[in-house]
Amino acid sequence: MKNIEFLMNMTKEFLEGKMGVISYCLDFPYEFECRYKKMIREDRDYAEIIYDELIEKGIHVQYDENLSDKDFRNKIRKHYKYIKEVEKEGFF
Repeated sequence: MKNIEFLMNMTKEFLEGKMGVISYCLDFPYEFECRYKKMIREDRDYAEIIYDELIEKGIHVQYDENLSDKDFRNKIRKHYKYIKEVEKEGFF
């Protein structure tokens, strides 16, 4: 799951403060789009939950609500943790 791990690691680096909000908001969707077909082959459910949680409920919300950096990071953290919990329990 090389491509899925790449995006999850990118999110982890963002949460650790190694990447800024603007970079994450621009780079993450770009990387997701570039890797999407490969991610679907790796694990369709995982790829879809990444899109739903980190892009739809995360980055798109940032564009709509213009959250502070801290609030945006907290929102992404919440969705990241949810994905990791689902990963442990097994996908749908």
